Order: sequence, then C-alpha cells, then structure tokens
Amino acid sequence: MSKKIIINKKWCKGCGICVDFCPTKSLKLEDEKVEFVNAQACIQCGLCELRCPDFAIYLGGNQNEE
Repeated sequence: MSKKIIINKKWCKGCGICVDFCPTKSLKLEDEKVEFVNAQACIQCGLCELRCPDFAIYLGGNQNEE
C-alpha cells in the first residue's frame, strides 16, 4: 500500500533539511515553509521524515485517500 507525504506547515520552521536530503528534489522552501515541487517524483524513501527536527513532514495515510 502506497503512503503519501504529509506536511504540517504549522510545525515547519523552514530549516530546509528535508529539502537537502530529498534524493528526487521533490521538495522546496516557499515563504519559509516546505512544499512539493513535484509530488509524483517522490519515491517515499522517508528521508524527509527521518531528518525533520520538528516532525513537520511524514509518511502516512493511503495515497489514494484524500
């Protein structure tokens, strides 16, 4: 079952660590918050979740759910 990346922008402090570790360059900082550049390129490796010091980004839910 495929997961999706969930971003909690309220918790994001804009450090950019997740952006730096993303192997597919799917993330970017916009107005000091993380967001997707290309969600379809995400390989769900979990490096963003692992490296985020504020727990603002994580893999969860079913990608087919909204």
